[in-house]
Amino acid sequence: MSKILGTGIDVIEVERIRRALERPRTGARFLARVFTEREAAYCDSRGIARFQSYAARFASKEAVMKAMGTGWNRNVGWSEIEVTRERGRAPAIVLHGKSAAFAARRGIDAFHLSITHTVREALAHVIAEGKEKD
Repeated sequence: MSKILGTGIDVIEVERIRRALERPRTGARFLARVFTEREAAYCDSRGIARFQSYAARFASKEAVMKAMGTGWNRNVGWSEIEVTRERGRAPAIVLHGKSAAFAARRGIDAFHLSITHTVREALAHVIAEGKEKD
């Protein structure tokens, strides 16, 4: 039987993410380090609201790390936590690489994600579900 193994919540200012992405010397590096190509394509397709979408994904990644019981560290990579959004469906979390391996070691087999944002802030709440490892 599955149970809640962790929960995480994060809030971020949209303007902070906008500045990080638009910084001339480091914006491209920040984008590549934190977001997947699919996330960037989705966010950029949002037009004027793209920075809200980027901020919501950043907050989601932070919330996932918290739900897994860790922060950003050698076991969890930013771009290995992906927020997907299929048309007509709620956003979802997909893990890759060492982040997926870390979640499996913790017994996590599902994430539940809720995102909201305004022009100023983005918030994400994540619940990690699975079977506890002994």
